[in-house]
Amino acid sequence: MSITGLKIIHPKAKVGQHVTIEPFVTIGANVEIGADSWIGSNVTIMEGVKIGKNCKIFPGAVVGAIPQDLKFEGEYSSIEIGDNVTIREYCTLNRGTRANDKTIIEDNCLLMAYVHVAHDCILRKGVVLANNVNLAGHIEIGEYSTLGGLTAVHQFVKIGAYSMIGGGSLVRKDVPPYIKAAREPIAYAGVNSIGLRRNGFTNEQIHAIQDVYRFLFVKGFNTTQAIKKIKKSLPKSAERKIIIQFIEASDRGIIKGFRQLNGNKINGNHSK
Repeated sequence: MSITGLKIIHPKAKVGQHVTIEPFVTIGANVEIGADSWIGSNVTIMEGVKIGKNCKIFPGAVVGAIPQDLKFEGEYSSIEIGDNVTIREYCTLNRGTRANDKTIIEDNCLLMAYVHVAHDCILRKGVVLANNVNLAGHIEIGEYSTLGGLTAVHQFVKIGAYSMIGGGSLVRKDVPPYIKAAREPIAYAGVNSIGLRRNGFTNEQIHAIQDVYRFLFVKGFNTTQAIKKIKKSLPKSAERKIIIQFIEASDRGIIKGFRQLNGNKINGNHSK
């Protein structure tokens, strides 16, 4: 373990082997930092943070501050960060509340500069949040999803796996898996075929996903009608099952479709 210069490390913190801690770092009680991690200068890691192996936290980040939630009453909560996570400059990552007890950021996530992750959020493995993404509380983002810079996400929203959100988006509804979403108001912008191929999906799987979303967002059905048509008309597959389960479990309703008819751009009626 390399500890150089001025810093404050609580005696109840646990620091793994070959961890580098740069000057002017503050580490609170009940913090765990996994082996081979690097903590940049002027980072603050507050009480109740667990960090995995081979993580990098860049200068100015604040990890584990109490929730910005008026219902928070000082109860003990935590934030868990997996292996191989990169947290860039001035990110702010808050602990959980009594609702879920913890905020979770799984393995191989990248959080670019000035990202905010509020209390009780769950980021599954491989998520990328570009610069200035802001997540309110209780948001869940599926694995290998990417959110473009300056995106803001409303509390309790769920974003499905392998999705791509265009920069500057305001996300107020749930975003189903495997798709691209953009425009204002945010709407379906096609299947994330490039991202799916990069993650090993076959052409057959991608075409099956596209068939599902034609019913949901292109053919003019509302969501209930589209789900019935999908179950009746399209062959079963793992991806079809995941999409249907996501939509049927949505509390906030899903984003709208976006169609072009007779040269006029029209938002389809696809609320749940």
